[in-house]
Amino acid sequence: MLPNEITEVLNRPISQELLARDVTRLAYVAKDGTPRNIPIIFAWNGAEIVMSTPKNAPKLRSLRENPMVALTIDTEVHPPKILLIRGRAELDYVDGIPDEYLQATSTYEMTPEQRVEWEAEVRSLYRDGMVRIVVTPTWAKLIDFETTLPSAVDELIRQREERQRA
Repeated sequence: MLPNEITEVLNRPISQELLARDVTRLAYVAKDGTPRNIPIIFAWNGAEIVMSTPKNAPKLRSLRENPMVALTIDTEVHPPKILLIRGRAELDYVDGIPDEYLQATSTYEMTPEQRVEWEAEVRSLYRDGMVRIVVTPTWAKLIDFETTLPSAVDELIRQREERQRA
């Protein structure tokens, strides 16, 4: 997929709504060769998906060995809105708490006092820092079931139309 095609998909209003959410599902290949798919908070900075994880997370070894990932961001309503993204994970070890982590968790419902306590707990827990998992999209597809469909459903509709014309 060409960069301008990726940008076009990601700039659609529904894609922008999905990219403003706080949870994605990250799919990767684990060290035993089997697939993993985990929910993880994220932030979109306009060019990259940024997720954060502890420095001792098992997924880091897997991502170092095979950095190719897939992400799904979707809704819980019918018809669902689904944004599929593929890319390569770059690992960025940082001291402290990444800004993107705090940005992604800013939607958590809590009082200002609870937020202060929560941030203090996070800073205490991750005192040695975190790892930013940064994914620049190399492929993207939006499925909204109004203007775009899964490719298999699109193909079935085309086949049905051909049968009806015959």
